Amino acid sequence: MKAGRHVVITGGLGTIGRAMAAAFAAEGHRVTVLDRPGGAAPGGMGWLGVDLNDLAATQEAASRLAADDPVDVLINNAALIINKPHDAFSLAEYEDQIRVNSSAAFVLTRALVPGMKAKAWGRVINLTSITLNGQWDGYVPYVASKGAMLGLTKGFARELGPHGITVNAISPGAVVSEAENRVFADRLEEYNAWVLERQCIKSRIQPQDVANLALFLCSDAARMISGQNVAIDGGW
Repeated sequence: MKAGRHVVITGGLGTIGRAMAAAFAAEGHRVTVLDRPGGAAPGGMGWLGVDLNDLAATQEAASRLAADDPVDVLINNAALIINKPHDAFSLAEYEDQIRVNSSAAFVLTRALVPGMKAKAWGRVINLTSITLNGQWDGYVPYVASKGAMLGLTKGFARELGPHGITVNAISPGAVVSEAENRVFADRLEEYNAWVLERQCIKSRIQPQDVANLALFLCSDAARMISGQNVAIDGGW
């Protein structure tokens, strides 16, 4: 993909989001980081503060962004991750994860693809998750939201393909991240051993690995790849 594309990354202040933002910026693209209000993008990047839990505010912000600077690449990366048994979740917590992790992606994609259609070129990447393999306890709302993201990927790929827009999902495995450190803080060494036991490749996945895959899926070399959920999980 030629330099100078406008790339929007949601959850751009998280571990994976920062890695992707830095990777696209290093390739000469204009990056807009979308994250919670009150933050700030890394140097040289644009910033859009919006609470993705507020779908009306998300729609308004996306419409402004599309009018000011049409988007070429949208990466729906933002996610709430909460680990506890299903019967410990409130209905509000379930709904929060669905809105932030998947409904917001629908709102943003619908708002930003008109600019891609006008250029007959675009890339949308949705972050799904290894948890869709069913081998993880304590993530029922999160897994449900990531299943919805896979559905969005398949549906949008079909409708947007005729306009030169590819839509794919990236399914990361257990990536070394701040979220991982937070969720498993009391058993991090045990968790690390558990992960490596299940992977074919006996080293931990780094955020840059995910960023490299995102760069490839947005490249012209991947122009015929769409509607796919590409795992990067160390051979889980």
